[in-house]
Amino acid sequence: MRLTGNIIKVPRASRPRLRVRLARARLLALSSALAAALVLAGSLPASTQSQIQRNDSRRPEQPKQTRPPAAGAAEILPEDPDDVLTIDTNLVLVDVTVTDAGGRPVRDLRPEDFKLYEDGVERPISFFNVERRTGAKRPVAVVFLVDVSGSVSPEEVGRITRAMRAFSTSLYERESVFALVSFGMRVRVLQEFTASAEKLERGYRKLEREPNGLSTHTYDAVDDAVRLLKRHAPRSRGRRLLKRVVVVVTDGFPVGDTVSPKTVIERANNEEVSIYTVTLPSFPRFMASAADAPIPTPLDVSGLAEKTGGSNLYATAQNFEPLFKSLADEVVSTYVLAFYPPDANRRDGRYRQIRVATRPGLNVRQSRPGYKS
Repeated sequence: MRLTGNIIKVPRASRPRLRVRLARARLLALSSALAAALVLAGSLPASTQSQIQRNDSRRPEQPKQTRPPAAGAAEILPEDPDDVLTIDTNLVLVDVTVTDAGGRPVRDLRPEDFKLYEDGVERPISFFNVERRTGAKRPVAVVFLVDVSGSVSPEEVGRITRAMRAFSTSLYERESVFALVSFGMRVRVLQEFTASAEKLERGYRKLEREPNGLSTHTYDAVDDAVRLLKRHAPRSRGRRLLKRVVVVVTDGFPVGDTVSPKTVIERANNEEVSIYTVTLPSFPRFMASAADAPIPTPLDVSGLAEKTGGSNLYATAQNFEPLFKSLADEVVSTYVLAFYPPDANRRDGRYRQIRVATRPGLNVRQSRPGYKS
């Protein structure tokens, strides 16, 4: 944001008279100050005057007080909730999630632990934020996308509802908002964005009554969710940068989509939306394997989650609620890094790659792989 002051123009004819008046006023003020100093000096004993002169000569020169330069952008997640958020349009932001070898979020990194590259060239990190336990809480806008195709059983829908309830409850303190959307052959908004637990509960009850669809238009649904975030969840809320998320709960087999995965990923990157997928237990029932690692679904292979800074999770009949609670924790455990591209790169219309690196042994996921200037 840039503040511009009003300029008051003085009529040309009155400018000489105005200057004379200002000069006279300044001369009068200077004369008064000099007279007061002479009177004070005359009223003090000579010894006192010399002592003052000696003290003044020994006093070290004080550094000039200068105002800090105006920043191009204020803190993205200020420690003080009353701080004003300012986002410079030249600033390039990227959300970064860091996990250890066990998949647990790492929260204690500092700016010097990161390196940020634009087209392979390291750029200085101009802004760095991570949520502190005692600082301001970053708000979140979440779209729950729930598969109601024929492959999802009523029992699973009930478990999904309880898990989403646990997820949203853990984030209510952040001034966050939630929307609920079902999808099968068609995409249907069951609840627009709301911070009301009561309204969201009504949406859950609608979900349990949703008829099963014959197709699974997953990419179409995600595309609609990104548009929903763009229209109704602006990038800042309460003067803090909003984390925008889509949580897709499905069997992992998109069927009948009209929008390609590549298009959806590009649109999510443009809107800084991270997508997380939760694969239901119904998938392993149809694709049994003796291997411990889950079999990647077509949705996983598309890169929808990893190319938007999200992740692919696999639910079991036993871990629905713990899985969603850990997902909520991961969503708010992101770092925000930002940099200023060189002047030559800012408006040339080219796509530029971004890569973020950190300590060896840690895994980095970033919300977008690049940006278009």
